Amino acid sequence: MIRFLIRRIVGAIVVLLVISLVTFWLFEAVPKFFGSDPAVLYAGRSPSPATIAAVSKKLGLDQPFWEQYWHFVKGIVAGRTFGTGQTAQVCHAPCLGYSFINNEPVWSEIISDLPVDISLTIGAAILWLVSGVSTGVLSALRRGSIFDRGAMGIALAGVSLPIYFTGLLALSIFSFGPHYLQWFPNPHFVGFTDNPIQWARNLVLPWVCLAFLYAALYARLTRATMLETMSEDYIRTARAKGLPERKVITRHGLRAALTPIVTIFGLDVGLLLGSAVLTEQVFGYVGIGKLAIISIATRDLPVVLGVTLFAAFFVVVANIIVDVVYAYVDPRVTYS
Repeated sequence: MIRFLIRRIVGAIVVLLVISLVTFWLFEAVPKFFGSDPAVLYAGRSPSPATIAAVSKKLGLDQPFWEQYWHFVKGIVAGRTFGTGQTAQVCHAPCLGYSFINNEPVWSEIISDLPVDISLTIGAAILWLVSGVSTGVLSALRRGSIFDRGAMGIALAGVSLPIYFTGLLALSIFSFGPHYLQWFPNPHFVGFTDNPIQWARNLVLPWVCLAFLYAALYARLTRATMLETMSEDYIRTARAKGLPERKVITRHGLRAALTPIVTIFGLDVGLLLGSAVLTEQVFGYVGIGKLAIISIATRDLPVVLGVTLFAAFFVVVANIIVDVVYAYVDPRVTYS
């Protein structure tokens, strides 16, 4: 297992380097290829050629591409300084760039908005995992019943309805509508350390809306894998040995059926941590996704680049965790 982890971590580092190289090239080299100078974005309104040249020198945009990329990667590990003298801007490690529009390191902006994404992801992930897997298992065991048909019908609705529909519908009913129930008025984000009860109460609506979307997918997938697993030969063997049906389902059927669930759960959590754009937009939260949208609108390229790499990091780490969990969920998986 240790050797496997080392190989996966080394592979993850290589993948992140490739992603950073491609992303950095897209944001730094491609605009120049089409005749657009990135320095113009930081030089103010109607800048003179001399001002553009000074800004380009300060940010290192006049250097060759590979030298710029080396300074970028080095800044992630050891930090970086933009400019010289009294006007120098210090960006401490891990430095994902410096937003000269907001006059703040990109890492600081991401960290300040990260609690919103973590809060959304943790609560919604627990809800959709428990409800989705439970519904899928019960539907598979009661195939063709009223419960099965009803649950799959609701799951189909959950897959079909986007978050901006269910979110706005929930807000109109429980928060801001003309005849709202006043259960969750003004559901703005409150930090967990500030007021844990208010934090959870204000996140109930986005948790439920996100969980409704993802739980539908998990229920359908769990049902399909459980139906396939319960028809395997080793399941019939376990029943022939006289094992109780509960043990046959939990120890043999469910563990094998959870393998694809673990895969998509790790990827979904990684993606959601990186960018819950629609959910934040609907409920008015300012997280990493909203930060990326604002940065795109203001053409703040360092922030867009930093958010992209940050989201990629979560997805890569989620893949490593999924590979490790495989061995504990499915006894048929072994690492040598």
